Amino acid sequence: MSHPAPPTSPLPTLVPADLAPLRQFVQQLSRLLDDTGDEAQILAQGQTLLAELVAQDGWLPDALAQPHPQHYRQFLLHADSGGRFSVVSFVWGPGQRTPIHDHTVWGLIGMLRGAEYSQNFQRAADGSFIPAGEPVRLEPGQVEAVSPTVGDIHQVSNAFADRTSISIHVYGANIGAVRRSVYREDGTVVPFISGYSNHWVPNIWDDTH
Repeated sequence: MSHPAPPTSPLPTLVPADLAPLRQFVQQLSRLLDDTGDEAQILAQGQTLLAELVAQDGWLPDALAQPHPQHYRQFLLHADSGGRFSVVSFVWGPGQRTPIHDHTVWGLIGMLRGAEYSQNFQRAADGSFIPAGEPVRLEPGQVEAVSPTVGDIHQVSNAFADRTSISIHVYGANIGAVRRSVYREDGTVVPFISGYSNHWVPNIWDDTH
């Protein structure tokens, strides 16, 4: 007895643009992590590599650059098979922002399109969380580092109220699976795991395009 084939749904176009810059970045970062486990060296050399990636535009698939009308989105672009790092695109709709949060691992933030503000926070004597210094504005091509050793608690927001901004983040773990925390200004700490906004990743290994 034959059975009808299950319904299928079309897959999104995974390679709408030349993904060679992302592939090259992943390969170079993998070699860097093969050579050293020193965080300072990873952040210094990783900043250079990420700056080269975000200095180019046109490689990010359109499907992983779409904002949500109510909240920012975190799209996985690549996860290292050994869990050493992940690369994600953060897409900010007009005026969107994160809560105050940490990462627990090293991270690099490179601005691809638009602009964003990163405001560091620190715990005050009364237990509340207050801004630490002035917010840093990231413009396209610029890169900022975060980690528990250089400053890990911050809030990020789209610098524009009328347009989308996109930044490329690299973390020293599979960040969507890392147990982290949100910090409320009254001192409350809420654990969370971010997950990702997408259920597929671009095929960066297809070098025929």
